[in-house]
This record gives sequence, C-alpha cells and structure tokens, in this order.
Amino acid sequence: MLKEFKEFITGGNVIEFAVAVIMAGAIGAVVKGFVSNIVMPIVGVFTGGASFADQKYILSEAVIDASGTVTTPENAILYGAWIDTIMNLIIVGLVMFVMIKSYNKFKKKEEAAPAAPPAPSKEEVLLGEIRDLLKK
Repeated sequence: MLKEFKEFITGGNVIEFAVAVIMAGAIGAVVKGFVSNIVMPIVGVFTGGASFADQKYILSEAVIDASGTVTTPENAILYGAWIDTIMNLIIVGLVMFVMIKSYNKFKKKEEAAPAAPPAPSKEEVLLGEIRDLLKK
C-alpha cells in the first residue's frame, strides 16, 4: 500500500495538479490586486470618486465605553468588498475565456494540417499486382 501511494503521489497527474493549484493561488493574488488597485479606482471615477472597497451598510453601530474602548464592534454588510469579488470573478472568467478560445484556435490549426493518405488495403495491393501481371 505504501508503494502504491508513492507511485500515486509521484505520478505526473498529481504533480501537475499541485503546480496548477499553486499557479491558481498566485494568479488569484494578481487578479485581486489588479481589480482592487486598477479596475476599481477607474470605476470609482465614473461613480463620482466612490471607493467600493470601503462601502458598507451598517446594521448596528459600534458600542464604545467611556474610556474609548470598543465593547461591541459594528455589524455591517460589506457590499463594496463583495463588488470587488464579483469584479474578480468577471475578470478571471474573461481571461479564461480568452485563453480557451486561443487554445482552441491553435488546436484547430494543428488539426487542419492534411493527414497522410491511408495505406492501400490488401485488396488494392492484390489488384495492383494483377494489373501489373496483365500488362506484361
């Protein structure tokens, strides 16, 4: 059983999957940074300078005692962060769409290459030999 596990874990599929997961995490961080630092400020310009990341709907205010310490934190719906997440999803979806579309286009070019003509069947070879004998 240990040998089977070793074969499984060192097999190509598991290693490829691990690389894909690590790359997805890195790409996710890049996309999140792109959306938060580039796309959302541009969207903020069109919405009058509002930053979506800070937008929230407060359900209950924070309770602060006389010394200035927060006894109960505020309860709020952070819809701005949710909008950022939706933008992340849209951008990742768009990037994946473009990647798959270009992959399929490249794949079609490979498939369009003419295939080698099939080898003649046994009957065709035999008929060709008979024809050549009749010509002699």
